[in-house]
Amino acid sequence: MVDTVRSRSVRRRAGRTGCSVEATLTVIGGVWKPVLLFHLLSGKLRFNALCRLIPSATTRMITLQLRELEADGIVRRIVYPEVPPRVEYELTELGWSLQPLLLAMRAWGLSFTQRMAAVE
Repeated sequence: MVDTVRSRSVRRRAGRTGCSVEATLTVIGGVWKPVLLFHLLSGKLRFNALCRLIPSATTRMITLQLRELEADGIVRRIVYPEVPPRVEYELTELGWSLQPLLLAMRAWGLSFTQRMAAVE
């Protein structure tokens, strides 16, 4: 399954425009990927913790998004050989390089929502 996700991801990165912004958006675009990455800035998190932090996303969607992020080398999945199995997710070095972008997105989002609230 990961091979399928990886090959799809490589195909997506080729892009239609050749623009670097498009390349970034193919890796971290969408509603849930940036949110997952933002939460992982606080450190390793278990799958259920991520689900609790993002209750409006389905577990299937979170799973798919994490698999794509893992295939792109942004997130590392750690499986502990325990019963029951424990799985944690953390950012890779490449994932950590997104920190300034994610923090800027949060700052812009706060500013935007404040401006919209002032207009209403």
